Amino acid sequence: MNNPEPSHDPQQGGIFPRTYQVAVRALCEFTAKAGDLDLRFTPSPSAQEGITGHATVASRRGDGYRNEIALSGAYRGLLVRGRADGYDPALNQLEEVKTHRDALDRMPDNHRALHWAQAKIYGWLFCQAEKLSELRLALVYYDIVSARETVFSELFQAEALRHFFETQCEIFLDWAEQERAHRFARDQALTKLQFPYPSFRSGQRTLAEAVYRAVGAGRPLLAEAPTGIGKTLGTLFPMLKAMAPQSLDRVFYLAAKTPGRRLALEALDRLRECAPGLPLRVLELVAREKACEHSDKTCHGESCPLARGFYDRLPAAREAALAGRLDQEGVWAAALDHQVCPYYLAQELARWADVIVGDYNYYFDLHAMLYALAVSSQWRIGVLVDEAHNLVERARGMYTAALDPAVFDAARRSAPAVLKKPLERVQRCWSALHKEQDAPYRTMEEAPQKLTTALQKALAAIDDHLVESPPGLDRALQDFFFQAMHFCRMAELFDEHSLFDIRAVPGARRSRSALTIRNVVPAPFLRPRYEAACSTVLFSATLRPGRFYRDMLGLPPDTCGIEVDSPFTSDQLAVRVVDRISTRFRHRDASLSPIVQLMADQFAKASGNYLAFFSSFDYLDQVAGLFEARCPHIPTWRQERRMDESARHAFLAQFAAGGRGIGFAVLGGAFGEGIDLPGERLIGAFIATLGLPQVNPVNERIRERIDALLGAGYDYTYFYPGLLKVVQAAGRVIRTEKDRGVVFLIDDRFSRPEVLHLLPRWWDVGVIRALPVPIVDDMNSDHVDSRCPAMP
Repeated sequence: MNNPEPSHDPQQGGIFPRTYQVAVRALCEFTAKAGDLDLRFTPSPSAQEGITGHATVASRRGDGYRNEIALSGAYRGLLVRGRADGYDPALNQLEEVKTHRDALDRMPDNHRALHWAQAKIYGWLFCQAEKLSELRLALVYYDIVSARETVFSELFQAEALRHFFETQCEIFLDWAEQERAHRFARDQALTKLQFPYPSFRSGQRTLAEAVYRAVGAGRPLLAEAPTGIGKTLGTLFPMLKAMAPQSLDRVFYLAAKTPGRRLALEALDRLRECAPGLPLRVLELVAREKACEHSDKTCHGESCPLARGFYDRLPAAREAALAGRLDQEGVWAAALDHQVCPYYLAQELARWADVIVGDYNYYFDLHAMLYALAVSSQWRIGVLVDEAHNLVERARGMYTAALDPAVFDAARRSAPAVLKKPLERVQRCWSALHKEQDAPYRTMEEAPQKLTTALQKALAAIDDHLVESPPGLDRALQDFFFQAMHFCRMAELFDEHSLFDIRAVPGARRSRSALTIRNVVPAPFLRPRYEAACSTVLFSATLRPGRFYRDMLGLPPDTCGIEVDSPFTSDQLAVRVVDRISTRFRHRDASLSPIVQLMADQFAKASGNYLAFFSSFDYLDQVAGLFEARCPHIPTWRQERRMDESARHAFLAQFAAGGRGIGFAVLGGAFGEGIDLPGERLIGAFIATLGLPQVNPVNERIRERIDALLGAGYDYTYFYPGLLKVVQAAGRVIRTEKDRGVVFLIDDRFSRPEVLHLLPRWWDVGVIRALPVPIVDDMNSDHVDSRCPAMP
């Protein structure tokens, strides 16, 4: 729904909307959906596959065919609008095109009924616009695998279509009136909203003003804002203030990890505490595995009781949920009270929430629900991307697809007889690729067409089996199903921004290799996301250099940029580069003793809690073992491989205020960012690595491809990602304006100008020349003989 058309309301002293706008699809999904939640008609095509399918259908039509026809019509203050897929004047036929990849006789009846409802709404809007007395409507189902069309058509009188249109509008009107009043009250309240603290923190107002200006200009913003200024509130507050003047329908707050989402929810709670009665619907979206009540069942009425009759009970559940809090607990309670699925209730509530807090994947993924809703509903949206330095790797992962031979072998062993033949065809194509392998790792210029075709046929066979077997798929077969589905979709989108690589897997059955469509530059996939938003604000404490993020994330040329000054000062943190030690692999053994001596001497001068970061678990264990042998009186604790959540909490609990000891961790791991250890909980860090990714065949091919596309292949593959991890890890030491600490950067390469230029400007950076290593026991050590130049 877009911003309603306003009018003056003297009783409320503001502007009250005369009309409420709703998209055709949203109207029909509200009024015409009934029966069970049923996801067996899968896998549904992606948005890109849908666009391609629609274009293919249009290209097959004759001269005079019109496609993407903008239509609108009003009824009692309700404005309904959308785009009809196509009109064939020779047949006087308006077409509603739907893409699919499954046998149509598997489609649930309530899906087909919804499609007819959409066609009829478009039919009346078209008859009204063209002054037609009758019109043939056609549902065109296009199979993206076989490229075949199946058409269902029927002739309708305009009067019948008008009656259907008005009936659906009548059903929706009460809800529309409620939503119109909510939108008016929300915008009025946000216009008057005050910052929830007496004053902004240092740098926070600068950030807030930049966000507000970017939204007003309709441009993206790349904002580097340091820890400690309150970035969460500093971005949310101006975005909310911009909702009314910029006619924003929704705000999406996207975070990489759960702590980021929690901070956003806490900031929004603080705003509501300071503005009692603020009519702001804040929805928290969580992963399916965290919301699902019946993980052992499949999503249809014959299997899951919360899917049975879902759409029949949805209206009451929706109304109850919107009357309370929409965080995970609130949605869960409303769902179970009305016996509907909590996960899919939350997805339905996304249509009516004002602010939606969730993971990156809800907007940036190939099948992102929020992106699809924003486009289909023609919303004006503002997008906030927290800790945006994570988006490069996260987006790469979203658009990378792998086939694991172990997963495939398990699927073949558990597959029923009906699936043996299609899976054997996949095995033959896969083995043929392996036979061509003349090295442990190689890449190909194109995705393998024969294998992709075999996978598509196997998917169709598995899907037929799933429909005929209500209890659902065996877990092994299901794992392969989802791997193959994603692989096929990425194969269809394969271009120069990705690689197809084959890696030999020692011990794999039938001597097969692991196959990967590996995204290198996610920019082409992300650009449509920025285009769909009024403004996208990407913010983090570490976004240097800006050109790296602009190139890799595909930000448009008019993207604004800002670097917010830190509230911290150079006397809070002493950063010491130890340039007489090399942590390169070939020098590793020689580095152990000097590093241990450095740590022991520093601890003797200023005991407290320290973190020590290393490039790998092996290196960590070598240094920790030697340190524990030489300094048994100093408490130590280590990050272990594959630590679960409770183990990670136990590791962090060792950093108690007033405590003393050294925690050993891997750079870029769970403790390198996103943890908060203020005050005496952490007074220093030792970083014994430049953080560069390993030089291996995969990274070398990535470097070569980036070099060909963007230049700077080494910097984009190794240097910038490595230094990002260093700065993030060092940022654990100073969390508040009262903190004091020290960071040792242990490697001679840290003294190079190109490294020093990318370190935060407020750091007090000095290079230690002499050995034995001088010790820092205050923040103004005399043992420093050179000072880092200011970054240009």
